[in-house]
Amino acid sequence: MYNIYAKLRDARGLTDYQVCKETGIPTSAMSGWKAGRFTPKVDKMVKIAKLLGVTLDELVGVVPIK
Repeated sequence: MYNIYAKLRDARGLTDYQVCKETGIPTSAMSGWKAGRFTPKVDKMVKIAKLLGVTLDELVGVVPIK
């Protein structure tokens, strides 16, 4: 799932730091997600999806990205 997020983030010219700053997610949490130690909670994923302009289903890979 991080791979989908990374593609969306890169397509919008953002960095993890910028996403964290805009969403209020700690950079340590983002690092843990990237390393595969855990998955963000739903409320955080909703913030990321909104920032990236996609649905939560698109972010987690349930439906293809439009």
